Amino acid sequence: MINKMTFSCVYVLNQESAYDFFVNKLGFKVHTDAPLGAGNKWLTVTPPEQPELEISLLLVTEGEMFPKESVKMVTELIKKGTFGHGGFECNDIYATYEELKSKGVVFAQAPKEEFYGVAAVFKDDSGNWFSLTQKAAS
Repeated sequence: MINKMTFSCVYVLNQESAYDFFVNKLGFKVHTDAPLGAGNKWLTVTPPEQPELEISLLLVTEGEMFPKESVKMVTELIKKGTFGHGGFECNDIYATYEELKSKGVVFAQAPKEEFYGVAAVFKDDSGNWFSLTQKAAS
């Protein structure tokens, strides 16, 4: 039986820019930053209160995972915002929304009441979109 998820991936168009977004704007911590060769690196970050979950900020480059003909297609899907997505949770969505906006995070949707709580939607600098949620009080 699976106990928990420890690793996930967000495909990015530029690792340095993704580093800046996730670390300096979202406040994530760097877990691993190791060169892989050919200008690529193994870069993982963790949410500050969830250090056991590593998020790999993986550059789409030709290799084992992406054959040459797939790199352009996947890159275009990322740019269009149709490839990657995820969800993050916070305790005070209105304060977090204002803090992230002040750091330059672009929101596609301001905080909005939903059946499960309050949610906002933002995009990273590659085009991936993320939900930011404050769960409803139980």
